[in-house]
Amino acid sequence: MEYLKKVCVLGLGYIGLPTAALIASKKISVLGVDVKDEVVKTINSGQIHIVEPDLGGLVKYTIENSYLSAQKSPEASDVFIVAVPTPFSSDHSPDISFVQTAVQSFIPVLSEGNLVIIESTSPVGTTEKMASLIFEKRPELKNKLYIAYCPERVLPGYVLYELEHNDRVIGGIDQKSTEKAKSFYRLFVTGELHETHSATAEMCKLVENAYRDVNIAFANELSIMADKAKVNVNELINLANKHPRVNILQPGPGVGGHCIAVDPWFLISQFPKETPLLKTARERNRYKSLWVVEQIEKTIDQYEKKFNKPPELALLGLSYKPDIDDLRESPALFIAQTLRQKHSIRVNEPHVNRELIGDIPNRNFPEIVEESDIVVKLVNHKLYQDYDFSKHNKIFLDFA
Repeated sequence: MEYLKKVCVLGLGYIGLPTAALIASKKISVLGVDVKDEVVKTINSGQIHIVEPDLGGLVKYTIENSYLSAQKSPEASDVFIVAVPTPFSSDHSPDISFVQTAVQSFIPVLSEGNLVIIESTSPVGTTEKMASLIFEKRPELKNKLYIAYCPERVLPGYVLYELEHNDRVIGGIDQKSTEKAKSFYRLFVTGELHETHSATAEMCKLVENAYRDVNIAFANELSIMADKAKVNVNELINLANKHPRVNILQPGPGVGGHCIAVDPWFLISQFPKETPLLKTARERNRYKSLWVVEQIEKTIDQYEKKFNKPPELALLGLSYKPDIDDLRESPALFIAQTLRQKHSIRVNEPHVNRELIGDIPNRNFPEIVEESDIVVKLVNHKLYQDYDFSKHNKIFLDFA
C-alpha cells in the first residue's frame, strides 16, 4: 500500500483497541476514537480498560512513542476502521445503529482515495448499506472511495497474536476495494488474506459462530442426557472422541460473549424460515443455563432438608469464559443474578476489579469457599484450577 499517513479506528473495545495498538506498533500513526471519556483518558495515559495479555505493554509503548492517541471524534485519515458493538434488540433483531453512527461521524472528513473498513459483526448487506449512506451524504465521492468488510476471528486471551497471525476474509463492495483493503491488512497481518465480496465476508463471520453454537449445543444437550443416565459426561466425550471423525466439544453452563451467543441471531432474524436448526441450538444453549440453576436449586433443597437451614452459597466465576474480564452475555452472570433473587450468595470474579458486579458483591477467593456450604464453579479460571477444593468439607458442584 502506498504511503499511509493516518489510520482512524472507531471503537476502542475488545477488538478496536488491540487492532489500533497492533497497527500503531508498525510505526503507523493511529487515532483511536471512543465515545466514552474514561476510555479516552485511560488510553492516553498509556493504560488499558480491558483485560488482555500483552495489550497493556503494547498500548503503553505506542502511546509513549506517539504512534497511538485517542479522542472522542474522528479526524481526516487515510483509512477508517469501524469496530463498534452491534447488539441485538429484545426480539433478537440486530441493531446496527452504532455502526451507522460511527460511519456518519467521519463522513464529513472523508477524502477521495480513502479506505473504509467495517469490522463490526453485521447482518448481510450492511457494508453496501453504509456505502449508500456515505454516497448519499457525499455524492461527489461516488466511485472515489474504497469500502470493504473484514471480520475479526480472535480468541480472548490471545487477541494480539491472532489478529496478526490468523487468516482474514476480506470483502470489498467491488474488486478495487477488496484489493485496497488487502494491501492495507498485509501491513500488519501475516496470515493468509482471502478475497471475496462484502456480503460473503459478512455472512462468513456469522456462519463461523453459528457453526460453533450448534456444536456447543450438542455438547450441552449431551451433558444433560448423561446426567440423567448417571454417566460421567467428560469420560463419555473423551471416549467418543477416540473415533477418528468425532470431535465433541466440552459442555459448560451455557454460551456467552458477543460472538457465539449473538451472531446466530443475525442469521435467524434475517432468514427466519431457513434457520430452524440455528434457532434450536440457540434455545438449547440458553436452556443449559436454566438447567444449571435447577441443579443448584435441587442441591440447596437437599441441604435445607438435611440441616434445616439455608446454605451459604459461593459462585466462582462470572465472565463468559476463563481468564478474561468480559461479562457480555455471560451465562455465569445470568445464573448468579437468577439465584440471587431467592438466595443469599457470594461470588468471586477475579478478573473484574470491582467490589460490585451489577448489584452483586464481588468477594475474595478463597475466603468465600471457606465461608460457604455449597461451592459452585461456573467458570474454569486458572486460579480455581490450581486450588485444592477437596481440603474443605464442602458440597462442590462443577459446571465449568
